[in-house]
Amino acid sequence: MKPVKVGICGLGTVGGGTFNVLKRNAEEIARRAGRGIEVAQIALRSQNPLCDITGTPITNDVFDVASNPEIDVVIELIGGYTVARELVLKAIENGKHVVTANKALIAVHGNEIFAKAREKGVIVAFEAAVAGGIPVIKAIREGLAGNRINWVAGIINGTGNFILTEMREKGRAFEDVLKEAQELGYAEADPTFDVEGIDAAHKLTILASIAFGIPLQFDKAYTEGITKLTTADVNYAEALGYRIKHLGVARSTAAGIELRVHPTLIPADRLIANVNGVMNAVMVNGDAAGSTLFYGAGAGMEPTASSVVADLVDVVRALTTDPENRVPHLAFQPDSLSAHPILPIEACESAYYLRIQAKDHPGVLAQVATILSERGINIESIMQKEVEEHDGLVPMILVTHRVEEKRMNDAIAALEALNDVVGSVVRIRVEQLN
Repeated sequence: MKPVKVGICGLGTVGGGTFNVLKRNAEEIARRAGRGIEVAQIALRSQNPLCDITGTPITNDVFDVASNPEIDVVIELIGGYTVARELVLKAIENGKHVVTANKALIAVHGNEIFAKAREKGVIVAFEAAVAGGIPVIKAIREGLAGNRINWVAGIINGTGNFILTEMREKGRAFEDVLKEAQELGYAEADPTFDVEGIDAAHKLTILASIAFGIPLQFDKAYTEGITKLTTADVNYAEALGYRIKHLGVARSTAAGIELRVHPTLIPADRLIANVNGVMNAVMVNGDAAGSTLFYGAGAGMEPTASSVVADLVDVVRALTTDPENRVPHLAFQPDSLSAHPILPIEACESAYYLRIQAKDHPGVLAQVATILSERGINIESIMQKEVEEHDGLVPMILVTHRVEEKRMNDAIAALEALNDVVGSVVRIRVEQLN
């Protein structure tokens, strides 16, 4: 059969890696796909010195690729919401299949894009949009297709994980590690998407849709960053037998779907608690398979390219398949997506770590315990650090049993109202992830 012709839009880190993998492993990829794959055009803004694109037609306009009649598959690697959306929709309108690594695009505009792709009978593949080189989307969508998924939890942003690892292992302050992460290229000059959890929320939105068969609903994801964490919190968690990770959690409950990204205490003996540096990991709990862990490089030139090329191979394999029998974009048939609601964070349940800065006076602990008890919040463990007095306040560390968030919010408001004895309250959620 004649080769499938692809156009790569964007020759940056991932685009360059994709071109190099396709070139270096051309024979092996053709053996797997059943036919050759040829890069017929590249749209770029500047040359990538790591790629030898001699002889490959180039353009500065990505829409040239979407309109090129010779192109069978458009690989979108330019990122962002606006131009990428226009490019993908134009490619679909022209009957071209699409492969993308753009998590923001899929999380925000995926419902529209998939509906258009279904109308036109083409595939939109996006494995590289979540966790870089880890094939977790395929694992959930295909490998675990026989399971009812109970929950998904993941360390899905390498920048945040690098910062928390350095804070724990070397006792460094958040601002100091963030600066190094920027110097190393792990974090952007504006690190908001990474440290405030927006990047992770994009990825979690996609995982939740595939796991539970619901439409993509990024706007309903609860998002909380790591900027308020201190080395003291990291050390207290360690003393209590936990590690702090910036976790994305999607959980199916009778009331609805929990969809939340926030700092989380995880027991130190759990495998996912020992995922360090810039690495990613996703745990999936199914009723038949139990808990499985997927670990690997969550970003980078060739790890992400690995997922892009794997999607491309899937597209090539499916070119001769009846469109109605292809693997659905979000794992479930489009007509079968569930209207199960996304729960507001106040309705989610969790255990909690509380760091209460309070005066070291008799009766203060009793006041705290009373406030929690009146709201049905049980204390699992408690630790006080008298030697760490600051401004007349000492830290009181509590870990609670599971409770609905709105009760905890009410308790924290009551504690903060004791401003004659309580200075501040820091709250971090706790997940056992069994």
